[in-house]
Amino acid sequence: MEELKTITTEELKKKLESGEKLDLIDVREDEEVATGMIPGAKHIRMGTIPENLHQLDKDKEYIMICRSGNRSGNVCHYLQEQGYKVRNMVGGMMNWSGETK
Repeated sequence: MEELKTITTEELKKKLESGEKLDLIDVREDEEVATGMIPGAKHIRMGTIPENLHQLDKDKEYIMICRSGNRSGNVCHYLQEQGYKVRNMVGGMMNWSGETK
């Protein structure tokens, strides 16, 4: 299996603060994202990723986010197998010190 690319919460925070346009997808459940998401992230629950593939573009790279990095890692493996470019945010929202909305 191809190794997953990752990004740390710190690296992501720096990129966003410097104004980089990134495609973030939060795969947590509804009640989890209600406590706050990284501004600009799109919410697609892990269980609904397969039916939402049409929303994703194979030319873009997506950064996947969950609470701890486990679920988003699973989603990354799945999407990588489907031919998408993905990166897992290691440590998840538990490690996120940036702003949330």
